[in-house]
Amino acid sequence: MKAKKWIKIFLCIGMTMGIIIGCYDVFSPRKIDSIPLHSPIQVTPSPSPSVSGISPQLNTIDPDQLWSHVQALVGERYQNSDRKRVRNYLIQQLELLKLSPSLQPFEQGINIVTKRLGTDPKAGSILLAAHYDTVLNSPGADDNASGVAVILEIARLLVQKPTPRSLEIVFFDQEELGLLGSFAFTGQPENLKNLQAAIILDMVGYACHTPGCQTYPPGLTVTPVLEAAGIEFPDRGEFLTVVGEVQNLPLLKIFQTVDKSLRNIGSDSIKIPPLVALPIPLKGLLTPDVLRSDHAPFWYQGIPAVLITDTANLRSPHYHQPSDTLSNIEPKFFEGSAQIIYNVITELLNSQTPFILPPSSS
Repeated sequence: MKAKKWIKIFLCIGMTMGIIIGCYDVFSPRKIDSIPLHSPIQVTPSPSPSVSGISPQLNTIDPDQLWSHVQALVGERYQNSDRKRVRNYLIQQLELLKLSPSLQPFEQGINIVTKRLGTDPKAGSILLAAHYDTVLNSPGADDNASGVAVILEIARLLVQKPTPRSLEIVFFDQEELGLLGSFAFTGQPENLKNLQAAIILDMVGYACHTPGCQTYPPGLTVTPVLEAAGIEFPDRGEFLTVVGEVQNLPLLKIFQTVDKSLRNIGSDSIKIPPLVALPIPLKGLLTPDVLRSDHAPFWYQGIPAVLITDTANLRSPHYHQPSDTLSNIEPKFFEGSAQIIYNVITELLNSQTPFILPPSSS
């Protein structure tokens, strides 16, 4: 996660015209007030058994698999040689799952792309992505070995499970230099064909429990959202955040549905962290701090996308530091994050809920 001024300027200028046209409609009190984000919601029934309706004990992530990936990935991934080492590992792991990864080079790096086809060609795809590079002098355990490891485990669990929608997996390069990999990816129209939604993981393994350790971006009013999500201690970083657009509430609602189902079912083996869905208006124009990861280029292209994160430097003192090590990832929080993300992805792949709104509804 690293924001560059030129990216913010680029995003803001590119979005301004469309934002001005739709501004009144987006902020209409009727639209926002009529969709309470944390009230019971209805989701179109899935054509196959939905993960929100079965016991997590039957579909749990394997912590050993998860940690083996983090251990293999951790270490500075800034220089070309280090990123090549990680690329080789990721390609090897995907091939072991009988997937066929391809490389998409761009001027400053290389993205890794693979796809598991769904059973319904008309259902579209769900993209699951994370960046694999780090800043200089940081081993990047949380940022972002945690996100990459979760994707590898989800791929293992889903590769042999047919779903209507296809699952696309992308590992982005050079996020830390200004979202370069995701900009390169979204700049190719063929990569966005039939894409229903993009789910970006960026730091999902750190929790803090000291009063005052959790802070929030300036310009965001988050207290009502936290209260609605049942967060007992909002000044402690014990929850996972999903950042999405207010224009694409159906996508955020899937996360809330799964979160509620898992909380009702419960699990003795894995503790699921609370999930806070944060809807952002105006594509983050007024809150540029939420544009700091690889979901932002998808927003710019009009693709529904969310960022799943432990909130990075708003919580962690190890952000972009040499101390971003394995020992500072909290095992239960990390494993619980992986579990709920897996369940959400499964729901998205089975759901028939449309996430791309027609022009008349935007």
